[in-house]
Amino acid sequence: MLRCRFLLFALFSAQTPVKGHYKVTGSHQPIVAAPGEDVVLLCQVEPEFDVVDLTVEWSKPDLKPDPNYRPKGMGYVHLYRDNLEVPDMKIFSYKGRTALFADGLRQGNISLRITNVTAADEGQYRCFIPKLNGQIKSSTVHLIIDQNSSKTATTKKPLHLQTRQNDLNGGLSCCSSLTPLMVVWILLIYSA
Repeated sequence: MLRCRFLLFALFSAQTPVKGHYKVTGSHQPIVAAPGEDVVLLCQVEPEFDVVDLTVEWSKPDLKPDPNYRPKGMGYVHLYRDNLEVPDMKIFSYKGRTALFADGLRQGNISLRITNVTAADEGQYRCFIPKLNGQIKSSTVHLIIDQNSSKTATTKKPLHLQTRQNDLNGGLSCCSSLTPLMVVWILLIYSA
């Protein structure tokens, strides 16, 4: 009986992150796209964490302010606050072209889709969760627009999108599907 309790404690404490150990991670490889393509800038909270009720900010730190299109201090590529997108705070050139994966927010997926990319979209992007209870609240993702490529020439999905597509569509990750198996395993041990 004591052995079983120890196993239960070990299993569940290993799955529950210690307070403050969440981190935002982005793609370590640059995202490469042709003009006119839609891209996904990968960014995730690890371990998996529901961010539906948190603010998610996407910005472009290397973008020079354009006084014709945005008031000072309102420079977001995408801003999600109070469970909604905030279009009034968005940089003009990104209006109507960005979206988060609403179904993925519950799993900590804060990846950003940008449609119809142009050369002006190239650069560093920062995903940031100001109130995340962790030490690493932001990450950067680099987008490269390949002018020598055309939209029709790109037929194969990049590897970094293939491996994360299930998460982007709000699907289960490999780790979340293990939890029911662990419960069955524990019950089998306990009943023995």
